[in-house]
Amino acid sequence: MTEPTSLTTALQKLLARAISTAGGWIGFDRFMALALYAPSLGYYANERAKFGTMPAGVKGEGSDFVTAPELTPLFGQALAAQVSEALAHTGTDEVWEFGAGSGALALRLLDTLGDRVRRYTIVDLSGTLRARQQALLAGHRDKVQWVSELPGAIQGVVVGNEVLDAMPVKLLARQGGHDGGVWHERGVTLQDDALVWADRPTDLRPPVDVPGPHDYLTEIHPQAEAFVATLADRLRASLQAGGKGGAAFFLDYGFPESEYYHPQRHMGTVMCHQAHQADTDPLSEVGLKDITAHVNFTAVALAGQDNGLSVLGYTSQARFLLNCGLATLMESATTAERANALKLIAEHEMGELFKVVGFCTGAPWDALGFTQGDRCHAL
Repeated sequence: MTEPTSLTTALQKLLARAISTAGGWIGFDRFMALALYAPSLGYYANERAKFGTMPAGVKGEGSDFVTAPELTPLFGQALAAQVSEALAHTGTDEVWEFGAGSGALALRLLDTLGDRVRRYTIVDLSGTLRARQQALLAGHRDKVQWVSELPGAIQGVVVGNEVLDAMPVKLLARQGGHDGGVWHERGVTLQDDALVWADRPTDLRPPVDVPGPHDYLTEIHPQAEAFVATLADRLRASLQAGGKGGAAFFLDYGFPESEYYHPQRHMGTVMCHQAHQADTDPLSEVGLKDITAHVNFTAVALAGQDNGLSVLGYTSQARFLLNCGLATLMESATTAERANALKLIAEHEMGELFKVVGFCTGAPWDALGFTQGDRCHAL
């Protein structure tokens, strides 16, 4: 495994070359893409451990964060209820997962859904994570395949847990003023061989006006919106080719637009995760920590709707999982499993911060996960 200092040094040199080639400045979205996905060096492309319940040095596990599928198998079992219903409603037998991480969610869905799934396709850019997934899913090797890009048309049910938050974002910074202030795009440059922030005037704006004269930092999400638009195109292409289309469900932390661009959220949402600690400095220890931004679910929903998908629903993760039968699953679980499952639905843990949005081709139906507590009106 590459030593941390040499990995960071190599990635910093790559970033320096990218900055030089671009004329001395790159936008944060370009920086984030390289920091996370540069081949063999980026956070998700290098060999260092990412997923687990314990930080580095604890029980020899060494990880930076834990996601819901690693936290408890009950998450995947509850989600399987929605996936099963969507497979039946669309008349399909394929599941597509984006950003499968350790493979824990894929394993639980495959185990739970059984013969209802004929093929399970994982779309993941990380070769090291793919190797880990292949080892974990060896028992389902007859069903699972990996691809690095989407074909011209797909059908089936798409799932993505904590995938939208890892897509590069653009940073916009407003220097306050009573006349609306001046907006800049925040990017990265070099100063004495160190990565530093640098702002440039821009015509880019958040999708809504942010009132107030104060300085304001936020994000816009063109890559996530383009991803949803592309997915919509591929699902609709299936219908146009005589296929069956499908549905999609994304679970992630974020807000609707009115909360995302609230005047009081003036420091943005970009966060880094390393050894189960959070910080707000993506320019340090590049390649050794995750970089994320909260999801603007209004923009995601509009990207799907504007490109021909119907919105099935939008709600909190807690309500979605309870609608999918999590409480019943907890009844027969061990005390430890119940304790972890509570983290999925507790307001002060993941239950409220995490949201779920669902899409489908054709007319929507009353999808299981949104039967109670649907918040589409808040989008």
